[in-house]
Amino acid sequence: MKATVHHSKKIAQSVVTAILLLFSFYMNAQLKGGHILGAMGLQSGTQAPENTLSVYIPGYIYSASSLRDSNGDKVGNPDITMFITGVGASYVSDFKILGANYGAGILLAGASNTIQGSHTDTKSDFAFTDMYIVPLQLGWHNKRADFVFSYQMYLPTGKYELGASDNSGLGMFMNEFSAGTTVFFNDKKTFHFSVLASYEINGKKKDTDIKTGDILSIEGGLGKTFYSMNAEKTAPKGIFNAGLIYYLQYKVSDDKIPVTNNIFIEPDKDKVAGLGAEVNYLHIKSMTTAGFRWIGEVNAENRFQGNTFFITLAHTFSFKKK
Repeated sequence: MKATVHHSKKIAQSVVTAILLLFSFYMNAQLKGGHILGAMGLQSGTQAPENTLSVYIPGYIYSASSLRDSNGDKVGNPDITMFITGVGASYVSDFKILGANYGAGILLAGASNTIQGSHTDTKSDFAFTDMYIVPLQLGWHNKRADFVFSYQMYLPTGKYELGASDNSGLGMFMNEFSAGTTVFFNDKKTFHFSVLASYEINGKKKDTDIKTGDILSIEGGLGKTFYSMNAEKTAPKGIFNAGLIYYLQYKVSDDKIPVTNNIFIEPDKDKVAGLGAEVNYLHIKSMTTAGFRWIGEVNAENRFQGNTFFITLAHTFSFKKK
């Protein structure tokens, strides 16, 4: 009888110890959302022209240089570089809803070293990741300003298992709503400022009660458009866009990480800011675009801080009636 009681006490002590260890591990840990910072920059509040289909190949690289605590102080030197690439397409029609052009899009991608949160067990081989779908995008074009509204969702198609170090997805369904504008400071629309706000609502992770908090992301830039003229100086052969870009991201509601059936850990919220540069070029004859973005992060709290690189190659098909 005494042996049974002693054994029960040891089990109880082990459970308490495990809970305390889990609590200390997650107290400053943060769960990542699906929104990819840096995917939007100059003219982020502008929809593509109507009756066009754009097919693109993105290259996203995020290199974490430090881990920051709730005071923004450096507490670690991670060696993590996350990489995403794939094939995407977006279409803008001449169909009108509330005076706006209707558009839609999709991205099928793979990822390596998928970052799940603010801990460092994220090494994984390149594999199919979560699918990104835009079933609704509305765009308005005015003389001095463009506006855009969209709904996008992330489907948990990538591999996910709680505690695994080789996950390629986040294991949760995500809804996101975005709205933004691009303001033009001159009649030729060559000097512009943009802002796009996105609000992400996350579901529970696969086979768990773990839930990532809602996330607000703000992206945009201040840029200038330049035209490259043909030899005869009669028409442009290319269009350059260059300028400063930025992003901000805030965890709006707490992550919920269950320890027992009735106890949830709610770590401190995280945030980050970034400032960088973008340059892109459209070759008009081939309708091919190449773009590059770099953003250096600052003021991170409860998350990694590093550098974001985004390279895009796209081709646009026009279906305008001649």
